[in-house]
Amino acid sequence: MSMAEETRKIAFICSKGNLDMAYPALVMGWAALGNGIDVTIFFTFWGLDLINKHRVDHLEIPPVANTSMKMNMMGIPGYLGIPNLVGVLPGMTTFATKLMKDKMKEMGIPTVREYLEMLVDGGAKLYACKMSVDMMGLKKEDFVDGVEDIVTAGDFMDMTEGAQIIFI
Repeated sequence: MSMAEETRKIAFICSKGNLDMAYPALVMGWAALGNGIDVTIFFTFWGLDLINKHRVDHLEIPPVANTSMKMNMMGIPGYLGIPNLVGVLPGMTTFATKLMKDKMKEMGIPTVREYLEMLVDGGAKLYACKMSVDMMGLKKEDFVDGVEDIVTAGDFMDMTEGAQIIFI
């Protein structure tokens, strides 16, 4: 098979468990599948929260030290950042998370769980990092349906040879 006929491959490494960090790989993975590109996603460290069936529906967006989060998300005009002093107040993470989830729902954006199901149904391959799984005392049963296996970083490198790799 010539290089031109070979299927393009892309692999995402998800290392973050915050709601705002869940979506880049899911959205780009879905777009890649739509373009006929092979998609593999490797979840490591806090990224395991995205596939942990006990955590996937409870991802949060903490406003502390998140310089990109602006007050206009809360209906205050302008592009003023949320001061860390405000971000540490009890309930601010819950408040910011609710605002983001409400906005996404209003826009018809699938939840993380729904995106994962769409990706798996579309042929994407999902893997959990063995080292992180072992560190956190997790098992395959802790993950949402569609996670193919728990693999080492070396296994992931072998599986994604020739792929573009994007680290999030």
